[in-house]
Amino acid sequence: MFGRTARLQRQQRERQADEQAMLACLPRLRRYARALTGARESADDLVQDTLERAWQKLDSWKRGSDMRPWLFAIMHNLHADQRRQPALVTVELEQAAHAAAPPSLAEQGMALDLEAALQLLPAEQREVLLLVVLEEMRYEEVAATLGIPTGTVMSRLSRARERLRQWMEGPGGRSEAGSTLKVVK
Repeated sequence: MFGRTARLQRQQRERQADEQAMLACLPRLRRYARALTGARESADDLVQDTLERAWQKLDSWKRGSDMRPWLFAIMHNLHADQRRQPALVTVELEQAAHAAAPPSLAEQGMALDLEAALQLLPAEQREVLLLVVLEEMRYEEVAATLGIPTGTVMSRLSRARERLRQWMEGPGGRSEAGSTLKVVK
């Protein structure tokens, strides 16, 4: 009887520690979700779905390892599933033509902020860029989180950085502020 009580108490302490570890990741999950979705409401839904799935699958997490990559992998998979689900959208034919080939930012004469630029990147490049730059994950961690080879992480990151650089520099080759994006290895 005593052994059973001790085991239950240990399990309860482990669950509380797991809950605290999950809560500690919440700000980063929110930040990543917001950058992925571009909308606060969608990001909140994605974080909630991620935590719900994580809690259900907590036994698949290797206790003692960093919980953050595991949670990001869950979020990535949920986000990918949501993107695959077709959304019913009504679009005028003229709007659809413009959406298929968006005009260059220079042609639009718009100032581009970084958040808007991130949303213009393809999802695969945006995910890698956010995990490496924003979350400061190593290439190997990003590869494991997204389920892709390390070389793919590096090539997607390179393409994302190059696109951002081109957008930020504009048609003249350099941005008005004269800033460039820093290459991080």
